Amino acid sequence: MQFKNMDISIIVPLYNEAESLPHLYEWIARVMKENKFSYEIIFVNDGSIDNSWEVISELSELSRQHSDGAVRGICFRRNYGKSAALYHGFKAAQGDVVITMDADLQDSPDEIPELYRMIQEEGYDLVSGWKQKRYDNALTKNLPSKLFNATARYVTGIQLHDMNCGLKAYRNEVVKNIEVFSEMHRYIPYLAKNAGFTKIGEKVVQHRKREFGSSKFGINRFVNGYLDLMTLWFLNKFGKQPMHFFGLVGSLMFAIGFIAVVVVGGMKLYALSNHVSAMLVGVNPYFHIAILMMILGCMLFLAGFLAELVIRNSPSRNDYLVREEIK
Repeated sequence: MQFKNMDISIIVPLYNEAESLPHLYEWIARVMKENKFSYEIIFVNDGSIDNSWEVISELSELSRQHSDGAVRGICFRRNYGKSAALYHGFKAAQGDVVITMDADLQDSPDEIPELYRMIQEEGYDLVSGWKQKRYDNALTKNLPSKLFNATARYVTGIQLHDMNCGLKAYRNEVVKNIEVFSEMHRYIPYLAKNAGFTKIGEKVVQHRKREFGSSKFGINRFVNGYLDLMTLWFLNKFGKQPMHFFGLVGSLMFAIGFIAVVVVGGMKLYALSNHVSAMLVGVNPYFHIAILMMILGCMLFLAGFLAELVIRNSPSRNDYLVREEIK
């Protein structure tokens, strides 16, 4: 079923969630019908090894029989991760507003109408959910999550309490102009901000206890999350001009090392000219440290130079987002 002017696309990435899918579909369908939304649900099966794909196929056929909103499915050959699932979901979405939510029933579809209103009426580009009251383990999830989000707020400048919340709403233009890759789904608000979509809001949403299955996330996601955050920060600041970072740091290190070599050599010459005993330059630890700094400085400078050559030959070097144009 295709709609020319579709209100909402709901993207649901999933991995081994066959038990919860029928309940989630019924809940979404009820909310959409009550609010008279035209909609599609895009289930992205991230290589599930249970019968999730068979359930999605049945729900798609059921939606056709009831002339309800379209149920579409994307099935990966193996498990690639949430970022890959969202990337393909964003690519397929047709609705004016795109909603993402998890398949484990911990996100409530009852939040969708208000998220839609905030995008359409209040003009937000992106609205992120904030699970203010959580039912997760306080030690293994809640505390690390708070530390993680505090760091993310400081680095990105986006004042969201729960940047990694799966329940989010986007203007269609946003999802078509950002690329979610690796494990960067945690930082979609930051990706949107870097793309020029700066009106980012937050809404307190209900967090429900998991009814089926088990969590797919381990403690390692927090370590990986910090590394990904640093990667995004660096790419945003120096991605187009890497020489500004590597060249500057490399030049400073080389200059400090060169000055240190001159000082060490000068001290040796001064000692010789005054017939004073002095340490051999070759065994002076400061001399070796200075030489090391000069070598590292040259390597960093060359790294920046090579990165500039790569960027200048990249087909995406002039990919800038145009908001509107008058001809």
